[in-house]
Amino acid sequence: MNVLRDRILQIALIKYSKNSPEPQELFMMINPGIPISEEAFAVHGISNEMIRNKPTFSQVGNEIYDFIGNADLAGYNSDRFDIPMLMEEFHRIGLELDLSKRRLIDVQKIFYKMEPRTLKAAYKLYCEGDLTDAHDALADARATVEVFKGQLRRYENVDYVDGDGFTKPAPIKNDIAAIASFISDDSMLDVTQRLKYNAKGEVIFNFGKYTGHVVAQVFRNEPNYYHWIMEKDFLHK
Repeated sequence: MNVLRDRILQIALIKYSKNSPEPQELFMMINPGIPISEEAFAVHGISNEMIRNKPTFSQVGNEIYDFIGNADLAGYNSDRFDIPMLMEEFHRIGLELDLSKRRLIDVQKIFYKMEPRTLKAAYKLYCEGDLTDAHDALADARATVEVFKGQLRRYENVDYVDGDGFTKPAPIKNDIAAIASFISDDSMLDVTQRLKYNAKGEVIFNFGKYTGHVVAQVFRNEPNYYHWIMEKDFLHK
């Protein structure tokens, strides 16, 4: 939930080398040394019991470090998540993961660059045409209507399967209430999505250094943070 504060529970590395025809794999379950929160468990499904007797990162860190060696690093969203977490874990045990001589390949960035999430890109995908008057208000509004119609056609009778394997039968249909329900996020508390509910129904921050922390606890422990937010006018009432 927080790459600087939290710990690695599970790590998997696949290493490719010019000198070896087959990749090497390293997989470990790791005891983080701190309790697993309910919010984190809801994401990955790894319980405290599952890692109770596993080694800590300090016990296996050198093996992981040696396995990586001088290799370049790749992953999905790895620039913002995997690599910072790995660097923090190594730092705690006195090892430095030097990035200055490594090439970093974040596959998500390739995806986003090659499949941009703009109205123009959506129009090309769903309407099979080019949006020539992009950013003209009326042209954008008309294009949005055509994109929505294209989505209704493309996803008719198509089931949605989430990351946990849960299937929702054909959620995109010519039914505004059904679509609104499908894309809504009831955990968000305000329109700016800076506050949300956690699994316990507590209000937590969804931005900044206290992302994932309970708002009431942060304000009790650090009242100056409340005044900073109010002065910055961060939240809509």
